[in-house]
Amino acid sequence: MEKYRHGGEIYNKTVTLDYSVNINPLGLPSRVKEVLIKNIDQFIQYPDNNCNTLIKAIADYEQVDKNHIICGNGASDIIFRLCFARKPKRAMVLAPTFSEYEKALLASGSAIEYYLLKEDDCYAITEKIVDSLNENVDMLFLCNPNNPVGNCMDIGIIEKIIQQCKIHNIFLVVDECFLDFVEKGDLLSVKKYIHNNSNIFIIKAFTKIYAMAGLRLGYGLCCNFNLLEKMQDIGPSWNVSIPAQIAGVEALLQQEYLKDTMELIKIERNYLCKHLKRLGLKVFDPTANYIFFQSKKELYEPLLKKGILIRWCDNYRQLGKEYYRIAIKNHGENVEFINQIEQVLLENNT
Repeated sequence: MEKYRHGGEIYNKTVTLDYSVNINPLGLPSRVKEVLIKNIDQFIQYPDNNCNTLIKAIADYEQVDKNHIICGNGASDIIFRLCFARKPKRAMVLAPTFSEYEKALLASGSAIEYYLLKEDDCYAITEKIVDSLNENVDMLFLCNPNNPVGNCMDIGIIEKIIQQCKIHNIFLVVDECFLDFVEKGDLLSVKKYIHNNSNIFIIKAFTKIYAMAGLRLGYGLCCNFNLLEKMQDIGPSWNVSIPAQIAGVEALLQQEYLKDTMELIKIERNYLCKHLKRLGLKVFDPTANYIFFQSKKELYEPLLKKGILIRWCDNYRQLGKEYYRIAIKNHGENVEFINQIEQVLLENNT
């Protein structure tokens, strides 16, 4: 049985508002829907196993060499292929962070060293992590912004980590799946360092920013061609479907959609943070499209009874039952969410 819990577990519950997954509240871009419908007759064919058209579109969008790109069935597929291709002896992961890193590393036979983030530091990465990077670690997973906390790493710390990893030949993996939601997030990306460093790998996905979770499409950026070739050979063929490839190519053209997304996220993030704080909850300053907060009173089950699903963070390392994460949605849904959570808190006080 699956031991790891994620958001989006709606299939065995009665859910009218799903705040447990951090999907773009604008939904799938309309042009992507139109292109999928227009090309539906292509779905009878096998997909291009090399994702040639999609990779060219990603290369143009990211401004990287097309030979430095690998596509997969979501970010999780990329993570697993990477771990099985590298087979690190001992890897370091943050705690708390996204659980798929740990799952993939354990499956590939790696030992894991956990770098514990502290509540006193608001679960942020500080320069102290550099001292923990030595010859005993051969792979490091970072998530920027980190999931579930939502804080971004300082670029100065990132550069020190890159330098330390280079000294000790540590393969650095940076998950930037949520960086597209961060204002001026491109300034925090390690993409500018991959061109002359074969020991850096960036994970990205269409899942959250383009609301394509069900289509499953992710990709990796790395200048280590031998590694990418090895990753391509691991796992089944045709792992990126024709609908996913078509949707990905079209999604990358939707610049107005991204602009509208950033404006909406900024407004609604401020709205939710303001009212969560008003209700006495401890909110950790967010940078992306989700909010991490602490409540001394249980919220998960009472909200679920009202048809609202939130991400209970009790299964993240370093976190307890009082921590939660919510998505940012459209204003009407956010107003309803605040009304319902306020009712739950008032009911708990009576």
